[in-house]
Amino acid sequence: MSTAGPGPERTYAPDFLTELFRNPLDPGYSDAAESRRAGRGPTGWRRSTIRVVTVITLAALGFLLAIAYRQTIEGEPGRSQARAGLVAQIKQRESETDQLTRRADELRADVNRQRDAALSGSDAARLRDLEAVTGLGRVRGDGVVVRVADGPSEADAVTGAGGTNLGRVLDRDLQDIANALWSAGAEAISINGQRLTATSTIRAAGGAILVDFRPVTGPYEVSAIGPGQLERRFRASDAANVLRQVAAEHGMSFGVREVDDLLLPAASEPQLRYAVPSVSPSASPSGAARSNSPASPGAGSSLSPSGGGR
Repeated sequence: MSTAGPGPERTYAPDFLTELFRNPLDPGYSDAAESRRAGRGPTGWRRSTIRVVTVITLAALGFLLAIAYRQTIEGEPGRSQARAGLVAQIKQRESETDQLTRRADELRADVNRQRDAALSGSDAARLRDLEAVTGLGRVRGDGVVVRVADGPSEADAVTGAGGTNLGRVLDRDLQDIANALWSAGAEAISINGQRLTATSTIRAAGGAILVDFRPVTGPYEVSAIGPGQLERRFRASDAANVLRQVAAEHGMSFGVREVDDLLLPAASEPQLRYAVPSVSPSASPSGAARSNSPASPGAGSSLSPSGGGR
C-alpha cells in the first residue's frame, strides 16, 4: 500500500479591489517620491535643463495669452461699433415703416371718405358690409380673446444652460387657434392687432412668427368676434385640448376669456391677382344692383362695421 505525496501548495491571490484601496499609488510614483526625499532626483545639468524648459514654456504661454488678449481688446470697439450701427439702422427702418404705415392708413381713410361721398347711401352701406366680411374694414362686436405665451425654458441638467423649450408657442399653434375659431363660428379674427383675411399667412421665420409677413411677439392674443357660443365651441375643440395639455406638461400659458365690445382693425390692402366684372356691361344699373346684391350679415350677427375713420 502506497501513500500519495503531498499535493501542490495552494496559493491565494489578494482581491483586486482590496489591493487597490490598500495601495492606491502606482509603484513608479512611490519610487520617484522616495528618490526625491532621498536626494536622488535629477542633479546638475539635468535639473537646470528641466527648469529652463519649464520657464521657457511658461513664458511662451504667457506671451501667447497676452497677444490673444490684446487682439480681443483691440477688436472689441470695432465689433461694438458695428453692432451699434446695425441696431441704429434697424430702429431707423422701424421708425420709417411705422410712419409709412400711418400715412397709408390716413390715405386709406381719405379715400374711403371720398368714396362714400361719391356713392349713394345704399351702395356705401353695401360696400362697408363687404369690407367687414372680407377683413378690409374695422369691425366691432362681442367675442373672445385667446391668450398664449411661451413657457419657461428648461435648463440642461449637465451644463445648466437653457435647453429645448417644449412650452414655446409655435406658428402652427396660432394656425390651429385661428382655424378652430373659424370653425367655431368666428366672423373676424386678429392676432396681436393683425387682421386675418382669406389670404393671410401665419408662418415662422427663424425664431420669429410672421402674420402676413409682419412679425408678432409674445404674449400672443388672438381676438375673435362671433356668436355667443364662440367660447364654448372653441373650448371643446381639438386645438384647445392640445394647448391645455401642453400648458399642463410644459408650462405654456393658455387662457380663453369672453370680451364685450371688441374692436378689430382693418387688414392691409390685399394684393389683387385678378378681377372680373360683377355685372354685365349691358345690364341696367338698377337691375344689376337688385340681381347681384350679396347677402348681408344676419340680424343676430355680432359683426358690425366700425364707423371710425370714415
